[in-house]
Amino acid sequence: MVSPLAPSGFGSLMTAIKSLETGLVAPIQQAHELQLTALRNESKWYKQLDRSVILAMLAARELKISSNRIGINIGSSRGATGVWEESFSCFSKNGKATTQSSPLTTLGNISTWIAQDLGIDAAAFSHSITCATASHAVLNAIAWLESDMVDEFIVGGAEAPLTPFTIAQMKALRIYTTQKNDFPCRALDLEKSENTMVLGEAAACFTLSKKEAQKSIAQITGYGTAIEQLSSATSLSVNGKCLQDSMKRALKHTSLDEVDAIITHSPGTIKGDQAEFNAIKEVFGTSYPVLCNNKWQVGHTLGASSAMSIAMAIEMFSKKKVFKIPYLDDSFTNPRGEKVVPKKVLINATGFGGNAVSLLLEAL
Repeated sequence: MVSPLAPSGFGSLMTAIKSLETGLVAPIQQAHELQLTALRNESKWYKQLDRSVILAMLAARELKISSNRIGINIGSSRGATGVWEESFSCFSKNGKATTQSSPLTTLGNISTWIAQDLGIDAAAFSHSITCATASHAVLNAIAWLESDMVDEFIVGGAEAPLTPFTIAQMKALRIYTTQKNDFPCRALDLEKSENTMVLGEAAACFTLSKKEAQKSIAQITGYGTAIEQLSSATSLSVNGKCLQDSMKRALKHTSLDEVDAIITHSPGTIKGDQAEFNAIKEVFGTSYPVLCNNKWQVGHTLGASSAMSIAMAIEMFSKKKVFKIPYLDDSFTNPRGEKVVPKKVLINATGFGGNAVSLLLEAL
């Protein structure tokens, strides 16, 4: 596991969301920004790469590789957002594209440049399936490991969406926050009267193996996927049918009362948050596990968001505590009323297109 490149530590009760020229966003920490700049300056090739690629490379450098048969799958919802916007701006002005426009905006850049940077001969590929992207990377890795095509797999997600056009797209959907209080993103607050999503940037990478390594902190003991019929490009059914199905499939061999916490996808939108909560009640009833979330803190990092949730679950295992949502009552987030030392954590992810993934992580 690698410490994620994110705006702030998950255990903190502070949010890293701040106001920039483009609006309220959650950028990476200044210390990480300095590391990113140093990495760019290592090579003339690196200076050309998109910010999402550099973020992923920086995260992957923390991994310890022990196998010669290795795969890499780092996903991203938007991919090379910054470079793409710069290239299109150049084309709009003079009618010509730069020579590097095509190779530098290819989604596969993220995984192949990690292989180049780490100096490994790997089966490297990338993909995009909206906000569940990083969870799908985990599913891909499981399939490769179970088929004995590799011994070890680097997985994760990277996103650098804090660009003018990407933020404008989210605002056009009327889901972006306008609040300027201590918690501009009020994920899982079912009493809010307006949407409060905020974009963040992040990258997180992990190594998966069928063999338990010396420093392994968690194992994946269940997983489920689902997709539902949409009524619009962004819709989720009122009761979150796809999330109901993905959770049930992930918990097929697990008793519901064994699940200690759920790290929800809840992005801070009225309908999305309510649909996921409805799905949780459909599966668990009124005595559901402790509800956790990190988007109020690090923003919605799109394709990297479920990688951030995995990192959060691992940090909770390490610190033997569940991280609270400071603006919500314990009676809502912890209806069982128990002091929880998390051993089994369910992670939800869903995105445009009605796709959902649930992963069950268990502490070792």
